[in-house]
Amino acid sequence: MRNNRTNTGIRRRTRLLAVAAGVVAVTAAGLPNAGAASPEVYSATQLSRVSDAVLKAGVGGTAWHVDEASGRVVVTADSTVSQSGIDQLKKAAGAEAGAIRIERDRGVFTPLGSAGDAIYGGGYRCSLGFNVVSGSTYYFLTAGHCGDVAKTWYANSSQSTLIGPTVGSSFPGNDYALVRYDNASLSHPGGYSAADAYVGESVKRTGSTTGTHSGTVTALNVTVHYSGGGTVRGMIQTNVCAEPGDSGGPLYDGSKALGLTSGGSGNCRSGGTTFYQPVKEALGKYQVSVY
Repeated sequence: MRNNRTNTGIRRRTRLLAVAAGVVAVTAAGLPNAGAASPEVYSATQLSRVSDAVLKAGVGGTAWHVDEASGRVVVTADSTVSQSGIDQLKKAAGAEAGAIRIERDRGVFTPLGSAGDAIYGGGYRCSLGFNVVSGSTYYFLTAGHCGDVAKTWYANSSQSTLIGPTVGSSFPGNDYALVRYDNASLSHPGGYSAADAYVGESVKRTGSTTGTHSGTVTALNVTVHYSGGGTVRGMIQTNVCAEPGDSGGPLYDGSKALGLTSGGSGNCRSGGTTFYQPVKEALGKYQVSVY
C-alpha cells in the first residue's frame, strides 16, 4: 500500500464469507446419512500443485494459501472476480479442483497507494515502517511498491526536508524497500525486535492515513494477485483495516516487528482484509537489523 506518514518513526471487511467444507449430511431423524461421501483427502504434493495452478490461472483480485488444517487451498476472491474467474481457477486445477475452497471479499485487493502526507516521494505519500541499522548507518523499511516510484524521500509534502534515497526495492514478488537516512537532524527511534507472525495472533497496524488499528492474523504464506496486476508471495493476511496511504507502515505485536503493509481491501469505516510483507525477509535481503 502506498501510504502516507511522518518521518519521526512509527505511529502508532470485507467479511470473509467462509464456505463450509465437509459438512455431514443429516437425515430428518438427525442421524448421519449413511450415503454421504467423506471429503476427499489431498496430499501436500497435490495441494502445492493446486496452489501453483491457481497462480498460473492469473486471475487478478485473488489471494490464496494452503490450509493444512482443512487440507484445502483457500482462495479469497475480491469483488472484481466473476463466476467465470472462479471457473477459470477450477479449470486450471483440473481433476484436483475439489481441493479449492472459495471465500469472498466484498472489497478490491490493491496496493494501497495515495498522494498525500507522511513520507513523500515521486508524487506519492507512503508510511514509514521500521527503522533499521547496519553498522553505523541508519535506514528505514517501507513498501516495495512505494520504493519503486520514488528515488528520494522527504519528510514533508513540499519536499523541502530531505530524508534520503531509496537504496533497494522489490515489487512484485515481494513488497519491501530500504531508504537511507541522509539527514542527520532527523531522529530514528527504535524499540523493536523482529519476529514471525502466527495465525490467531493479536496485532496492530499503524499508517499515515488511518493511524493505529488492531485485529488478528488469519493466514500465513499467502499469495496475492492484486487487481490491476502485481503478484506477491509469502504474505501475512489479517482482518485489520487499512486505506490508501498506509502502505509501508508497520505491523507489530507489542515490541515484535512482524510486517510491512502491502495492500488489501475495504476501509477503516467498514473493515477489510489487509496483507503484509514479513519483515524478516526484508531484513535478510538488505542485511540490516531492527533495533
